[in-house]
Amino acid sequence: MNSRARKPVARIPVFIALVAYCGIIISLTMLKAFFMIGLLWQPENQRVRGLSLVPLNDLWESASLFTQIFGYGGNFAFFVPFGVLAYLLVGHIGATTLLGAGFSLLIEISQYIFQLGFSDIDDLLFNTLGAAAGALIASLFGSRAQWVWVTLTTVLTAVFIVLVILGPSLGDPDRVAEVNASGIPYENGFSGRSGA
Repeated sequence: MNSRARKPVARIPVFIALVAYCGIIISLTMLKAFFMIGLLWQPENQRVRGLSLVPLNDLWESASLFTQIFGYGGNFAFFVPFGVLAYLLVGHIGATTLLGAGFSLLIEISQYIFQLGFSDIDDLLFNTLGAAAGALIASLFGSRAQWVWVTLTTVLTAVFIVLVILGPSLGDPDRVAEVNASGIPYENGFSGRSGA
């Protein structure tokens, strides 16, 4: 364990924070068919099954840089808090990375089996890298920062719960602009689709 981590970890609050954050991860990866936050997604469109086993496929298949940044960067960032909290409990970067990989693999398999989302090898890769980065961050700061992580997770969980409760009332559907595959809004409301 890191020499800076001399202060003992308050395991119960860290464990509770990790469980709460895992709940957020599961909600945003597998349960979007059952709730909404504003107009970020349509629950009725979330019951899908797809599988991509080609690593880094979005680098050459994606029509927009936003998709790549949001997909890869978002999956990486999504698992950093997981890695921080898990490291505080297990105290080893390798074990934390394996926990992140295992949790992500469980999510990807469950999404496919239960038709709750698109299973992608890139999600597994970047989630695992995010967990490893979180473990590295936690190892650098040691257990002295544990209350910062627990507090941030508590605030994030509270904000998430409020967003879910307010979900359908957030956003103005009249102000939503359709965009093309490049992320550019259609001009004059013309989407180029027939029967729209």
